[in-house]
Amino acid sequence: MSDTGMGGEAGALHARSRALAVLRIRSRALAAALLPAAVAVVLGVAAVQGRIDGSGWDTARWAVTATALLVLLFAGAVAAVIVRARPALSPTVHLAESAAPDLYRLVRDLADRLDVPAPSAIALTPDCDSWLEDRTHRAHGATEAVLSARSIPGAADVRSGRTRRVPAAPVLVIGSPFLWWMRVGELRAILAPVVAGTGPSAHPDIAAARRFVRGLDAAVAVTTRPGLDPVRRLALGFVGSMARLLLRGCRVHVAEMERGVAAAASERAQGVDYGVRIVAQEQVGLAYAGWDRLLTRVALPAWRMGRWPSRLDAGVVSALTELSRRDRLAEGFTSRLGERPACDLLEEPGAADEATSLLAARLFHGGPAEPGPDWAPVDWAAYPEEVVDRKWRIEAARLHRVLDGLGERRGAEPAAPTLARVIDHLTAGDGEAAERLAAGIAAEVAGEEAASAPPAPGPESWGADAIPLFPLQPPRTGRELLADHVTAMVCCAAVDSAGATPGLDWLDGPSLLVDGVRRSDLVSPVLTLVEDGNAEELRGWLSSIGIRPEKPVRLV
Repeated sequence: MSDTGMGGEAGALHARSRALAVLRIRSRALAAALLPAAVAVVLGVAAVQGRIDGSGWDTARWAVTATALLVLLFAGAVAAVIVRARPALSPTVHLAESAAPDLYRLVRDLADRLDVPAPSAIALTPDCDSWLEDRTHRAHGATEAVLSARSIPGAADVRSGRTRRVPAAPVLVIGSPFLWWMRVGELRAILAPVVAGTGPSAHPDIAAARRFVRGLDAAVAVTTRPGLDPVRRLALGFVGSMARLLLRGCRVHVAEMERGVAAAASERAQGVDYGVRIVAQEQVGLAYAGWDRLLTRVALPAWRMGRWPSRLDAGVVSALTELSRRDRLAEGFTSRLGERPACDLLEEPGAADEATSLLAARLFHGGPAEPGPDWAPVDWAAYPEEVVDRKWRIEAARLHRVLDGLGERRGAEPAAPTLARVIDHLTAGDGEAAERLAAGIAAEVAGEEAASAPPAPGPESWGADAIPLFPLQPPRTGRELLADHVTAMVCCAAVDSAGATPGLDWLDGPSLLVDGVRRSDLVSPVLTLVEDGNAEELRGWLSSIGIRPEKPVRLV
């Protein structure tokens, strides 16, 4: 039995029955659209044959005919939108077979062992997940292929001797962090239940049901896109309401169909590397933890400055290595790293890492699609100098600009950019001073982010090149921004007056190194100053390192 509570054969039968239920809804919708036309035809034939006569029957016949024409017109419009709507595709990086022949060979061997069709292609996603995605919709320019019963189970009707047309195999989308963190055997075990899903996907009824539902979903998206004029919005509103009505009718059947497909795929994959899969599942959770920390703590600060780390997947390995070293999460960690990593299955791992790193920046931050003067890649070796130090200088400069705007001047000239100036301001006015400073910083940050935000896609590109944005963090509060800026000011002072250096911590992001040792004890003194207006703890911290708060710092 699979994890979904039903066996493989039972799951396949359940999925097919639910697919037929979805197709019956489609057939009933078509029958409802054709019913007035059928009645009109019957009345017309009866009138020609003289079976009905009189003004009453003539009025009824013309009324039914007009209704039939109107219904057919609306039904044709709904069908046209559903057929022509482009289903959403997951943003991925296509991986050609020439770029990863060993990976394609592994997937095909896995499909042979599972006795299912091999995926038609492989793509990478900058996320810790893997799935199959159908990209054969007419709107994507894909074509259907006639496949034999030997290559796709259920594709041929043996009793009638007819070969049925089924869609090409779906694309296998693999989470790029898995390739860098997992070993080859672990990746094969993780992909087994995913690849096994190509079997149920090839069944004509399941494929047809999925195409129908994807078309409905795409039609709803078309009717809600921005930039529509009032006439088109009204016309598409009717189409959208019909598509939503059909989707509601299909929802339960589709969920049960996918549950059956998952059960069938899981059951089929049970005999492939089962023991390794248990270990690999543990690595999935570990990979996700390291990936999340790397994006939020390391990549995000760089993205906000117009720089994107070009080796995020390689950074995952470093982050997880550090996580395992600190928390001792993986027994036998050293021996495991001695096995062949899955990224060795790629011809040019660096090129694939760079492409998925750029896509990650687009997905999670909304960055441009191509590098440019204000959107440049950065290597890990250059990260401390080009990102960390620059981030501190930018935030320190912003902090003093806001202070200047609040009237914090000495005589006719702006005050020198010193840490002492910041401490004096926060301790003199206590809570009120912190609130005013935090509000000013928040307003300036919001203005800068709005100015650098990518433009919203127009109606002509909606659904084609538009990429959804999945922000990693909620908007920061004014107090959080103030604490970040005060921390940056302290770090600038440490670098300029105490010989400290900027550094990179794989789990916590930008860090301050004093005598080559990471100092992680700055959070509490800064929060005490920002929240309570008490600088005693921070002054003691500065004194222990030898920082001179009265010395001006270098700003950008």
